[in-house]
Amino acid sequence: MSEENKLIAERRQKLQKIRDNQSVAFPNQFRRSHHAAKLHTLYDQYDKDTLAEKNIPVKVIGRMMSQRLFGKGGFAVLRDVSGDIQLFVQINGVGEETFEAFKSWDIGDIIAGEGVLFKTKTGELSVNVSNLQLITKSLRPLPEKFHGLSDQETRYRQRYVDLIVNADSAAVFRIRSKLISEMRRFMESRDFLEVETPMMHVIPGGAAAKPFTTHHNALDLKLYLRVAPELFLKRLVVGGFEKVFEINRNFRNEGVSTKHNPEFTMMEFYWAYRDYNDLMDITEEMFIHLAEQVLGTSKINYQGQAIDFSRPFARETMTDLVVRYSPDLCVEKCNNLSLLQEYCEQQGIGYDKKASKGHLIAELFDIYVEDKLIQPTFVTQYPTEISPLSRRSDDNPEFTDRFELFISGHEIANGFSELNDPEDQAERFKQQVAELEAGDDEAMHFDQDYVRALEYGMPPTAGEGIGIDRLVMLFTDSASIRDVLLFPYMKPE
Repeated sequence: MSEENKLIAERRQKLQKIRDNQSVAFPNQFRRSHHAAKLHTLYDQYDKDTLAEKNIPVKVIGRMMSQRLFGKGGFAVLRDVSGDIQLFVQINGVGEETFEAFKSWDIGDIIAGEGVLFKTKTGELSVNVSNLQLITKSLRPLPEKFHGLSDQETRYRQRYVDLIVNADSAAVFRIRSKLISEMRRFMESRDFLEVETPMMHVIPGGAAAKPFTTHHNALDLKLYLRVAPELFLKRLVVGGFEKVFEINRNFRNEGVSTKHNPEFTMMEFYWAYRDYNDLMDITEEMFIHLAEQVLGTSKINYQGQAIDFSRPFARETMTDLVVRYSPDLCVEKCNNLSLLQEYCEQQGIGYDKKASKGHLIAELFDIYVEDKLIQPTFVTQYPTEISPLSRRSDDNPEFTDRFELFISGHEIANGFSELNDPEDQAERFKQQVAELEAGDDEAMHFDQDYVRALEYGMPPTAGEGIGIDRLVMLFTDSASIRDVLLFPYMKPE
């Protein structure tokens, strides 16, 4: 039997003994008076004599994280959602029976203590306990105190243990919650209406991505988990909701990496009578606001790189960046398909012989540019072929009024002036269907109802999606998307 299994067996024996000796083994009526952090905020400032004079009664409850026994007394560190507080337990304070029981309790047990505050000789705020109760028996031992839960895969699979023993991990998810709350508050303060759209679609659309499929038994209908809410949100713009947003999950049947999870959280928003320049303006304003409200500063550090949200975000075209960072590439080659193909062959870059000029430019961007964009940079003017929902540029119809925001080599947001010409949209859907039939399982399907909605007339509109998981990675200096998802996708054990 392994050492862990021996410990589990011993704890089960203790649990059975408790059940045998008590009619009600674990009480459920204890109510705390304070959280640990609140006690420290209110009373850390007092010296031991002043605290003793005040004789402050408190009730605390949480998980026992450490225990030190000596003679007729002992200390225990209790951890609740806010932090830690120390308990001082004496036989003459809680009684011999309770003290003997306390000596047999284990790290990880959930306990409750009632008593008065005092400070130890070393100045640590503590509770001198007069009433002590075991609330829940922990049957499994926590990871070793000093090393914690260091195995990454175990941390992801057993997030509940990770949150117990790793304070830094718990802090990440508090930041995540605050960031989403601030994002929602930012949008609502600018009169955007929060809405909910379907998670299951008859026709997948809204992004170039491979969907998950499911089946509705009663209707005998094949359905798709949504890859993006875009087409439904724009239907609402057609219906007269001029400023809408949604924070919710998307699902894409693609690989898993440090930047990708099959299900992820995004905020998408749509703004009638605006264009992609307005989106860049509000996004820059939003990110500065989020950094200052969530982190208290507009300057962050991500994986050793200093990121400054207070500086104006750079705005550069995709072609200009490709020319700048690709070795020995000039604008003339980017404007000629055969020269671009010849360049790819010279660089040893494999490509589909049927690929368009726009597809090749995008491929070069992925290879040579993306990881170079450290400071916030709006990459603009995406080729039309890879932007089936974007409005063509008035200056050059080969490109669209679209941007993607990159920070520290990560794509964080994607926005564009929306295509609101139903005939152009229908033609681009047809092109996507042709690519789908040619084997591109990330190409879009033809959504006839969406085209019909456009035929009623959609005002000039700008829309954007922001990847919340990747933004949380930046704000928490997390190297992997799994670090910012409470329950990331994992292969079965």
